[in-house]
Amino acid sequence: MQVFGLQAGVYRGASWASRLTAKTSDIAAVRRDALRRFDQARRDGLGAEQAAKAVGVSRASLNRWSHRLEPKSHRPLRTRPKSWISQLVRAVQALREDFPMWGKAKLGPLLRDRGFDVSDATVGRILKILMDRGVVQPVPTLRRKRLFKRWTPQRKYAVRLPKGMKPDRPGGLVQVDTVFITLAPGRAIKHFTAYDPVAKWTVAKAARRATAAAASLFLDKVLAEMPFPVSGIQVDGGSEFKAEFEEACQAKGLALYELPPKSPQLNGAVERCNGAWRYEFYGVYDLPANVEALNPLLDSFQHLYNHHRPHGALAGMTPARYPPSYKPQRPRRLICLEPGQVLDRPFKTDTVCQSFADPTVLHGRPGKCGDAVHVRPDRRFPDRDLQRASQ
Repeated sequence: MQVFGLQAGVYRGASWASRLTAKTSDIAAVRRDALRRFDQARRDGLGAEQAAKAVGVSRASLNRWSHRLEPKSHRPLRTRPKSWISQLVRAVQALREDFPMWGKAKLGPLLRDRGFDVSDATVGRILKILMDRGVVQPVPTLRRKRLFKRWTPQRKYAVRLPKGMKPDRPGGLVQVDTVFITLAPGRAIKHFTAYDPVAKWTVAKAARRATAAAASLFLDKVLAEMPFPVSGIQVDGGSEFKAEFEEACQAKGLALYELPPKSPQLNGAVERCNGAWRYEFYGVYDLPANVEALNPLLDSFQHLYNHHRPHGALAGMTPARYPPSYKPQRPRRLICLEPGQVLDRPFKTDTVCQSFADPTVLHGRPGKCGDAVHVRPDRRFPDRDLQRASQ
């Protein structure tokens, strides 16, 4: 049997005791030092009155401290007897357990509605006794951030994402994440999203719960519906990406990378895709609350996203038209040459219009004919545009 910690009341009582002991010891140390300096002054030849003035404490106080260093308690000898009954204490304890963040101002009216003739101040005294006994937790303790580290099982197959690692081809590192979606009051689902940051291709599926078994089934859909081979998966530290999901990645030979803690920016591509699903699909359509009826509609929007929705990072292309060798570039310009006009040096824009260009002029370099790009015959570019194109 392994014991990872004790009850909260034990730590709370030890903390209070240590603070009380430290406060009492500090007072006793100050008084002890004053007595030591008083005795030293008397040995140096000063009288009692002069030594007390030198120390800064009256003779009466020094005489009292010599008999007792610890301060006496100011608690009265006869305290006020408790005027409440045990049924009231049990009612206060039951309400505080149901509403742990409520104090005497909120619990008092509830108790009076139940027939107890009690004031808010009495409720506060009862709460104080219950907190001293460790039966209920103080509100500051509940608000305070836990200091102990949460224990998590060690990964069996996944490895930490190397610093600076980025995919260089489609399927090299597919980002997978989950989103909590509320379809109706009391009806929520977990939306699984897979997104390739190179090809901008997405695959999605809805599930009732974000479990490792559901994530492993979603992995099968990702491998079946992405048009390129997948070799790596990137996930966060969620529990749904462990257990069966980790075993499925290992069985399929996929590299599984886990993000470092507190680094959601490394999953920025799939987070942006989650925003598209949330605002372009869930936010505009009247959707059923049943997962079985929702997934066919989700597949339809997935087809729309991959085959018809233009993507800004692909220069207006759709992910389905993405060529493997494509690299986003700025739009090129068309240079229309008049008959007999020849460029004497290479230029970096698009194709020269073949209808009005000399056949000895090629696209970008003299000597060959360029590709045929037909523009209007009256289309002309000023000389400054030709000069800018040749730079």
